[in-house]
Amino acid sequence: MKFEHLVAVNDPMNPLIDTLTREQLWRGLVLRAEQPTAFIPHLDKCEILERDAGRLKRRLTFGELVIEDSVVLTPLQEVRYEVPAQGEIAASSLRMIIEAPTNAMLLVRFCYDDGQGDHVDEANAMYDEFKKSAYQEADTDTVRVMRQMAAEGKLDDSLLN
Repeated sequence: MKFEHLVAVNDPMNPLIDTLTREQLWRGLVLRAEQPTAFIPHLDKCEILERDAGRLKRRLTFGELVIEDSVVLTPLQEVRYEVPAQGEIAASSLRMIIEAPTNAMLLVRFCYDDGQGDHVDEANAMYDEFKKSAYQEADTDTVRVMRQMAAEGKLDDSLLN
């Protein structure tokens, strides 16, 4: 299943939400890659196995399930998660792309590919719809956590240099 959607970070039509800078948003996306337990409720542990310029290799532990993945960071533009096939898990990917259609608007495009293709049978198609809904909720929550971090000053320049 391939699926993508947008989450508004800054929307000039919604004055009730605090505005984040592109840099704050970027720092939040990097923190999600480096410290995902703050964003993913059922994640027990994340170990950074390797760190190169613009790339992380991680081991994620969800109870008994252990997944290794890699994260590619394109500064101020995109974070790409790549999960190679392992055990019963198919290869999959997630891209988080920062978009700014106007100076006042800032969005994140979340692009999923679960490596399974599109299902045509009703049961699996319904499961895909459930996954899409769960992805949207998790991604909206990711932005909510970043807003909270920004409000607490955790995405400021001085704390990350």
